Parts: sequence; structure tokens; C-alpha cells
Amino acid sequence: MESDPEGAVPAEEAELIRTRLAGVEQRIADAALAAGREPGEVRLLLATKTVGPERIRVAIEAGADLVGENRVQEVRPKYEALEDLEYERHFIGHLQSNKVNALVPYVSCIESLDRLSLADRLQKRLEREGETMEVLIQVNTSGEESKFGIEPDDAVGFTREVAQRDALRVRGLMTIGLFTEDPDVARPSLAALRETADRVRAEGIEGVEMAELSMGMSGDLEVAIAEGATIVRVGSAVFGDRPAP
Repeated sequence: MESDPEGAVPAEEAELIRTRLAGVEQRIADAALAAGREPGEVRLLLATKTVGPERIRVAIEAGADLVGENRVQEVRPKYEALEDLEYERHFIGHLQSNKVNALVPYVSCIESLDRLSLADRLQKRLEREGETMEVLIQVNTSGEESKFGIEPDDAVGFTREVAQRDALRVRGLMTIGLFTEDPDVARPSLAALRETADRVRAEGIEGVEMAELSMGMSGDLEVAIAEGATIVRVGSAVFGDRPAP
């Protein structure tokens, strides 16, 4: 993780973050209205992979209240650096089962549940603490082999299985849309998440909600919102491009 310089973020950079954040929030509001929805129906999640805590602090102090991390090793240091602030933390990356114990204390939702072995590990960890956790089930709606997630046709059965783990509260679905420079080309993969949620919802599985659809990023958030997104995950449009590895 890149570290910020000691002290506050330079004033010019902080102002740029605030300006970009306001611009993304306006895009979300405009897209919601264009889709006949209320802007408050869609939350902005700041994807903060490799972003240092002082830059995240600028965005939270400017009104952002939901942060998502991709890497377990980044979660605790940022939690500790920002623990004086009120905001919600989600995990949005691929989660290895052996990293569950290091993650659970620091997030309120895991958006990337994609296999029953992980559900079992989470269940055991939460049972020990007498706690529950919200989860979103990750669905591979684009069919790309490079992406994690269950197949859309497996969503009903998988959700039914997860719902038997009483420490896990299924709140909805998550997907990463088709990687393309044309948002409309990604539309079918985003629409597929809404359609999958509709099928799960129709089953009336006890303890399962399809309240959240987490999809859409900096380049395709308008299309995602038109297709029903309730959470859009945006990083580069607020913090700038991540440095090349």
C-alpha cells in the first residue's frame, strides 16, 4: 500500500479529491433521476485499493460514508488510522478462507461471497463471537474466466445453502461488469445481476433479502444505475488512477 506523506494531504490534492467526489455524487444523482429513481436509492462506495488513509480521510470528511477494500492486509491499518471517523467498511475483493479471522473484526459486509467453503469459515468465526455479518453473493454475470463469482444459474441454489448459515445475512448480490470501454456493451452483464436477483427474490428464501445490487464502477455507473444498482463502487474517478505495479 502506498503511504501518504507525513501530515495532511496537500491542500491542492485535497481539494481535487473533494471536487472529484462531488462530481461523482452528481453523476449518481443525475443517473438515478434519468432512470426514474430517487438519488438516495444509490450509495457511493469508495474503492480504496492502494489509497492511503489520509486521502481517504479527505473524502470521508467531505461526506463519503462507505469504503470498500480489496486487500485484507490493507483493512486493519486503515481502520486504525481512521477509527476516529464514522463510516461503513465493506470488503469487495476475493477473500481467501485463511484470511477470514484477520478481516471479520473490521468490516460490516463482505460483498464477495462466492463459495460454500468460505461461508462455512465465516460461520464458524462469527459463531465463536456470537455475531452476524451481512454478505452479498458475487455472481459472474459476464462469463469471463478471469473473474470470480458463481454462475447466474447457480444463484438460487447457492443462496439457499448460504441462508442455512445463521450467522450470515444475505442482503443481495454483487458483480463486476464486462470489462469494456463502451458502457452499453457492459449493459447485459449488469442487467443479468438484476434478473438474477429477481429469480432469487421470487423463491422467498427465509432470511434472504435482495435489497442490494452492488455493480458499476467509474466508467459504467450510469448504466449500472439504470439497471438497478443500489451500490456503485468508484475509486479512480475520486482518487485518480492507481500507480502501475
